[in-house]
Amino acid sequence: MCYARGFEFPLKARICVLVIGCHLSISKGYLAIAQEAVSLGANTFQFFTRNPRGGKAKAIDPADVEAFHGFAAAHGIDRILAHAPYTLNPASATEKTRDFAHLALAEDLARMENTPGQLYNMHPGSHVGQGVDVGIELIADALNEALRPEQTTTLLLETMAGKGSEVGGRFEELAAIIERVELRDKMGVCLDTCHVWDAGYDIAGDLDGVLREFDQIIGLDRLHAIHLNDSLNPRGARKDRHARIGEGLIGFDALSAVTRHPLLRGLPFYLETPQENPSGYADEIARLREAWEG
Repeated sequence: MCYARGFEFPLKARICVLVIGCHLSISKGYLAIAQEAVSLGANTFQFFTRNPRGGKAKAIDPADVEAFHGFAAAHGIDRILAHAPYTLNPASATEKTRDFAHLALAEDLARMENTPGQLYNMHPGSHVGQGVDVGIELIADALNEALRPEQTTTLLLETMAGKGSEVGGRFEELAAIIERVELRDKMGVCLDTCHVWDAGYDIAGDLDGVLREFDQIIGLDRLHAIHLNDSLNPRGARKDRHARIGEGLIGFDALSAVTRHPLLRGLPFYLETPQENPSGYADEIARLREAWEG
């Protein structure tokens, strides 16, 4: 068992290496993105399943997927995270927007079976004036339509900053969605450090308390991945503006502590920090890995 300042949970995993990567472009295929990740010192990566602003997904090349599997096995990549497009909003008041969300979810989850057993992350959606309760019901309806008993992918709802009419700025909202999903064993959560900070959760001053609250409301067994981002905003601003690690108001020490926390250190971490080019991620990965190993 693992003890953390007075509360007790079983460790998810005892691993000897930090699993960390960043968001990269998959435009050149699975093998190319894995090679780029390794060149940056990463052992995982995140990618958009299609254009982040919507549209059709690029056809998958089976030969590329086969080459990726071989490369990934040789370089210790056993976990990757796909990200749904930002335009996916199953909670929309507009039927056309909801229809796209339903279609994209079904297509993306089917495509994910080319890389079995992986993670698919989505922003829950925005209720655009209909109210949180209506948004929760619409999101759950879309998930119940999209999820299949035979799928190997775990779908993750991302913690949100609470900007505008976003659903998911409170742990209770994510729990309410999951409770309404029939295939709950296919569901999990991705915690975004910038988002929860902007939503008001004090991960810098009381990480244990935030994790305790998450466990009581959602359950730490549903936490499958972490978006590791600093924030340009003060806690509770509800604005969602990412910063490079150590260049925001959460700070390097607090974010490094997230990766080293005994309840979290077995999870994969994904950087979504603003960079002029992907090489900027290499510096952040190296610093975080050094702190994790030290």
